[in-house]
Amino acid sequence: MDRVNESDLEWTETDRGDTRFRRKQLAEAAGGERIGCSLYELPAESRSWPYHYHTGNEEAIYVLSGTGVLRHDEGDHDLRAGEYVALPTGEAGAHRVVNDSEEPLRYLVVSTMREPDVTVYPDAGAIGVFAGSPPGGREERTVEGFFEREDAREYWDLH
Repeated sequence: MDRVNESDLEWTETDRGDTRFRRKQLAEAAGGERIGCSLYELPAESRSWPYHYHTGNEEAIYVLSGTGVLRHDEGDHDLRAGEYVALPTGEAGAHRVVNDSEEPLRYLVVSTMREPDVTVYPDAGAIGVFAGSPPGGREERTVEGFFEREDAREYWDLH
């Protein structure tokens, strides 16, 4: 059994456009392979990953402290400490976390670590394809890319 204390891990930081957060990959540090778990901290007035859903991986959010908003396929929902949100595969699991408060928002994201996975970004009209290592995984991928959905072609047009 491997274990880790989050205080022993360094934060990784993402700051791109309106996406800004800190993250500690707990499951990876403890040797997890099929279940991912990351601690996220969103500073005041910031957002997590762009609005998306996975076709091959379920995710869940558990709020540790602070308040915010979950953008979801059913609309916006307030988040507060103690809440758990299950995010199934497909459109019904589309999400983005927004910290609309003046205090940090801390939460855990737990996910299955299946590959291959296709991640859909409805606002951008794009998809991400991951094989060889799931989203959130750090192993070398055999296939990875992001594509505009409007660039889709028919199978027989490829030959």
